[in-house]
Amino acid sequence: MENRLKSKNTNSPDVWTAIQHLQKAIAAGGVDPKLLALVHLRASQINSCSACVYASVARGKKAGDTDERLHTVAAWREAPFYTDAERAALALAEAATRLQDGAPGVTDAIWEEVNAHFTEEQIGAINLEIALTNFFNRINRTIKEPAGKTWG
Repeated sequence: MENRLKSKNTNSPDVWTAIQHLQKAIAAGGVDPKLLALVHLRASQINSCSACVYASVARGKKAGDTDERLHTVAAWREAPFYTDAERAALALAEAATRLQDGAPGVTDAIWEEVNAHFTEEQIGAINLEIALTNFFNRINRTIKEPAGKTWG
């Protein structure tokens, strides 16, 4: 796969500044970086964004996560490696990512489970992580960003 956008550095520096501010807000939310990487990975798998799948695995490893957890996140419901809080965040990530016609989206049951495990500040950070992941997934799929490359 070859990237359609030859020079990403021609984009407005204001865009990169805004993204950096969003990333700082996510980091300030008090959520374990391993969990944020799992959320990023799961949403990116759903959206078939190879660049973000690659990046989130690297991010998870850097945060200290294990290969078994990173490799089985696509089957998190059946795998024994995740806490109840992680399962709640992964369910939220899936529901918020799968917003196609007719999908139920984030149900009250999913929201209640998330609220049982996280503070409002943490939920805000997780939601922002999901939204930013979907943002990057769509850009990367549009421009055919290959796995193994990085933005910036």
